[in-house]
Amino acid sequence: MGSLSRYFSILEGQSRPGFHSVKDFRIDFDPTAEPEELWHLHGKAMEHMKAGKSGKGGMNLLDLKIALAGRMMDSCTLCERRCRADRNAGKRGKCNVLEARITSEFMHYGEEPELVPSYTIFFSGCTFECVYCQNYDISQFSSVGEFHSPETVAGMIDRRRGRNVNWVGGDPTSNLPYILEVLAHTDARLPQVWNSNMYLTPESMKLLDGIVDVYLTDFKYGNNDCARRFSKVERYWEIITRNHRFARQQSEVMIRHLVLPNHVECCSKPVLKWIASNLENVRVNVMAQYRPMYQAAEYQDIKGPLRTLEFMEAREHALALGLELVE
Repeated sequence: MGSLSRYFSILEGQSRPGFHSVKDFRIDFDPTAEPEELWHLHGKAMEHMKAGKSGKGGMNLLDLKIALAGRMMDSCTLCERRCRADRNAGKRGKCNVLEARITSEFMHYGEEPELVPSYTIFFSGCTFECVYCQNYDISQFSSVGEFHSPETVAGMIDRRRGRNVNWVGGDPTSNLPYILEVLAHTDARLPQVWNSNMYLTPESMKLLDGIVDVYLTDFKYGNNDCARRFSKVERYWEIITRNHRFARQQSEVMIRHLVLPNHVECCSKPVLKWIASNLENVRVNVMAQYRPMYQAAEYQDIKGPLRTLEFMEAREHALALGLELVE
């Protein structure tokens, strides 16, 4: 329980979800102020909230986070592709997401044991283009699904009785402003789980600070070449390791690593070694669920299924490093 002690304390009613504290911290600000001024105010407010100080004003810190997220949509820098599309003006960026479209929402019993039953909200669209994506029918087609007002989704959350709210996709990053608005309309005492590939900008990570109770991350590759080849992203290693450090500073972390066929040496072992060397008190799920789907048949090294011996080699390596594994 140690790596998720605060999560369990929320479930037991001994602690509150982080976003409750963010909503309680009062503040005044001018929504039309320059972004630099708003970010400065955000930094000070976060510092004071974490120090246990009380704020004052007619608005709250979540309102400020929502305002900043909206400003980021003017020239989108939510993810590290930094396409700078004016999404508020209806321009589509690299992820092709405009309004938040939900493809499904249900009580999920297939997640890690600590999380189930998990009230899971799936968005269409993704910041990655993984050639082997098992959810490609929603991740690569941002027009599927339906838009629901933030108030409607907040009502869905209030009626559910899961252990947490699990924001996923695709990837939730493109819909960060929308998710913050949903949380403005609910007081559900449920931990918030950010289920993501973690290709966010530092600014997006700052907005999630205080909001996310558990980062459920997807740490895919041990080098930039494999990331570029299979997910069409640049600077993967630098960005993902940075964001895992941010995540652990902010919150509790569970890390998923999907073992790819023929990629134990170049991906699995470097990922697991980095986690063991750089992050304390995290839980790791070494996963054997790889299936050659979507465009995987076009890539010789991943066109076949994962071999049992490959998975066992990766798992034994994780155990030898002393990592706490999801069983």
